[in-house]
Order: sequence, then C-alpha cells, then structure tokens
Amino acid sequence: MGKRIGNQTLAMTTPVPVAGFAAVAGKKEGQGPLTFDYVAPDATFGEKTWEKAESKMQRDALDRAMAKAGVSEKELELLCAGDLINQCIASAFGTRGREVSFLGLYGACSTMAEGLGLAACMIDGGFASCTAAVTSSHFCSAERQYRFPLEYGGQRTPTAQWTVTGAGAAVLKANFPHAPCITHVTFGQIVDFGIRDANNMGAAMAPAAHQTLTALFADTGTEPADYDLILTGDLAAVGKNILIDLFASDGVTLAGRYDDCGCMIFDGAAQDTHAGGSGCGCGASVLCCHVLNGMRQGQWKRVIFAGTGALMSPVSSQQGESIPSVCHAVVLEYTG
Repeated sequence: MGKRIGNQTLAMTTPVPVAGFAAVAGKKEGQGPLTFDYVAPDATFGEKTWEKAESKMQRDALDRAMAKAGVSEKELELLCAGDLINQCIASAFGTRGREVSFLGLYGACSTMAEGLGLAACMIDGGFASCTAAVTSSHFCSAERQYRFPLEYGGQRTPTAQWTVTGAGAAVLKANFPHAPCITHVTFGQIVDFGIRDANNMGAAMAPAAHQTLTALFADTGTEPADYDLILTGDLAAVGKNILIDLFASDGVTLAGRYDDCGCMIFDGAAQDTHAGGSGCGCGASVLCCHVLNGMRQGQWKRVIFAGTGALMSPVSSQQGESIPSVCHAVVLEYTG
C-alpha cells in the first residue's frame, strides 16, 4: 500500500487536519500554569458522582471541539474514546444519546494518542471524512479504583503521580484549511521491564516511550532536531529523566526540545503533586489546549505527541504482576 514506512509507522497520504480541539479541567488543574477552555469550580462538575462527572467532562470537551470546528453532531462519523474506569464507562455513558459510531479504547495514558491515530487513519483510508478522539480521567474516580478511598489519607511515595481531572477532545476533518495536521502515526509495542511498583509508573512507561520514539525516528529518517517539540504523556519527572537517560545511552540528545505533559500541567513546587501528573486526561488536556493552540500561534511547527500507558489493573497488581506499558505517537505539523 505504501502507507507503512519502516516497522511501525504509518504515513498519511494526505495530512489529516485537526479542525477543532478543546480541553476542560478540574479546579486543581486550573490553578496550575496552563489555561483550559473551561475550569470547573469543584470535582463534581455538577453531577452526583465522580464517574458521572467524568462522563460530563467528555461531553463538554467534545461539544466545545465540535463548535470550534463548525461541525454538527450529524457530520461526525466516528468517535474514538476511552478512560481509566473499568470497562471505559465514562466514555460509554458520556457518548450515549449521540448518533455516532463509537470505538471504546483502553490504552491508559496513551489513549489520546491511540484515538488520534485511529481517527486519522480512518480519514486517510477513505472510511470517514469527520472523526473525533476524546479521553478523560478524574483524580477521585481513579483513586477509588486503583488505590485507596480518599478518606484513608494514605502517604504517597515521591515517585507517585497525581491523576489529572480533565478531558480533551479533538475533531479531525478532511480538507479543513489552516489547521495543525497529523502526518504520521507510530503505534507502539508492549514493553515490560519488570517494574512492579504501581506508584512508579514513570519508570514502567519510559522504556515503551523509548521503543516507540526510536522506531518513529528510524522509520521516518528523522532525529529529535527535526522537531520543535517532542512531548510524552505522562511520564512525569521520574520517567522523563529515565527517557532522557535511555536516549543518552544511544548517543541521542532530547534536551531543549523535549517535555512531558505530567511535568507541564501542575506547578510541582506549589501544588504538591509529587512526580507530576498522570491519567488519560493529562496528555489529552495539555495537547488540546496548550500545544495545539501553540501550534496555531506559530510557537511550534512540527510536534511529536507520544502518549504512554501503564497497562495494569488492580487485579494484576494484587497478583504480583509487573506493569506492561505501551506508547503510541502521532506527528503533527502546521504550516499556517
């Protein structure tokens, strides 16, 4: 077909435009250094449960992204969505009532990159002309599922990350002018370096980011210097430093053009988020506010967004399993 280049990377025949994008966030996230389309005054978003709040976040982010793209719900042909809750109920319940084909995804924190990649491929393959990707996470729903009740007040280790309360949505539309475009997608492989500490996800995910980014560079014949920004989500401080070291051992320098969504979304010193942010909503909200807006404003012309996911569950952790991880990457370009 000619669209696959190298071992893992797909090249779009025609770059796929990101026509509209939006991000909503919780109160704590709104107190950080980034701006969002909407910041909720509390963790409930006006709902009775945290899980219902997460569904509302997805609906709100997608509605805002469609409005920015000038796309009606009838024009949307496919929605790729996922979250961290069991069976992706935040996405399924957030989508019900919409008359749109639905693909529920689980890639943990890599879900936004996975969704964007699939949504872009559907347009490039001629199977749709308008698609969308949306993901979310919520601190309280994630704590309830993966760790302890909030009332327990357990101590966090320095390597622990803070699940972001937020959602991001992107609408892709063929032939949409003056928009950042997806040009390449690199779908990752499962990588497991034997990390068993669920409070050290950055260390578990960094090798997956190294594998996927290495494949992307090799497949496309590029190097870090060819990109204005290389962004992972979400390794946070621990994983970010490990990834820098892994590339340094290959003789490759990331410094000066690399950052991580988990390090960007909070003010670590002022907000006490330990290693930094995590969760499906972290990378999605940073991408769909700060990064895509920055591209439209000319701050960056060529960006890699590499979502990293720790594919564990409470069951696997209780059984003493290590944490398999994956990283999916999309290349975005904007020429104005």
